[in-house]
Amino acid sequence: MLKALIVGASGYAGAQLAYYLSKHPQVEIAALTVSGNSLDAGKLISDYDLYPQLKGVVDLPLIATSDYSSIIENVDIVFLATEHVVSHDLAPYFLDKGCIVFDLSGAFRVNLADFYTQYYGFTHQYKHWLDKAVYGLAEWNDNAIKNAQLIAVPGCYPTAAQLPLKPMITEGLLDPAYWPVINAISGVSGAGRKASLKNHFCEVSIHAYSLFAHRHQPEIAYHLDQQVIFTPHLGNFKRGIHATITCRVKQGVIADDILNALNKYYKNKPLVRIYQKDWPSLKSVEGLPYCDIGFVLKDDHLIMISVEDNLLKGAAAQAMQCMNIRFGFNETTSLI
Repeated sequence: MLKALIVGASGYAGAQLAYYLSKHPQVEIAALTVSGNSLDAGKLISDYDLYPQLKGVVDLPLIATSDYSSIIENVDIVFLATEHVVSHDLAPYFLDKGCIVFDLSGAFRVNLADFYTQYYGFTHQYKHWLDKAVYGLAEWNDNAIKNAQLIAVPGCYPTAAQLPLKPMITEGLLDPAYWPVINAISGVSGAGRKASLKNHFCEVSIHAYSLFAHRHQPEIAYHLDQQVIFTPHLGNFKRGIHATITCRVKQGVIADDILNALNKYYKNKPLVRIYQKDWPSLKSVEGLPYCDIGFVLKDDHLIMISVEDNLLKGAAAQAMQCMNIRFGFNETTSLI
């Protein structure tokens, strides 16, 4: 039985990971930890003011620590559900101890040190591990994930953007002169659990933010090998990502070409569902580990719709999917 540690377990993604791990027949939770100054320290994750839905499912304490020496001996797998600056410092410690690390932050998603200076505002100190990190877009990098020690799990926006676009780009269906335009709206849980007026449910309407300045844009462009225009929006709903992607296809491309490309890459991928006669909405994926994709083609204009639960396929479910791939389990174990 493999032993897993969740660091940052009191956050939304951390709690989802705890739930999934509790159902996994080959993995058990070694410990749940939070930062030393966390207000949740010492509580059970299933306490009433945290995640009472986990009562009787995961009744483990949240251990406040920055010293993992007494925990690490019994740990095979580490999930880092932490801010990028925390993951940057913690991941090498666990990696040097021989653990397999799944990092849900952005600290190792792009294998270029200069990327972090430019877009994250810090100097990356661990080029050795940055070079070895495998991007955890599960449907596309499964072979590399099988042999990786450090898996950098993509965030919710990059996953929702890349899964529809990658088959189009790989099959050469898009006109490269026109950048795909990605307009994506996220529920407030995407901003994390820490209270702020900016994500206070009663204060949020719908608004765009970080125009031409969001750090996920260069991440998406890097892994697509294609420049894109990415505009994120915050919406007044709890969870989910709805992405509307507008593209220009090459002359002569028809709807069957689009559908065939999607089916070619996702027919045997159980967590991506393709819509043929309609397009998906958030209610089709809320609380579920899928990314649903639909499209409409008119002349040479292609609109693709991509939806996912930002806390699941956009975070915890994809991390679990990567873990299952890494250890040779069925990739949907504990997810479906």
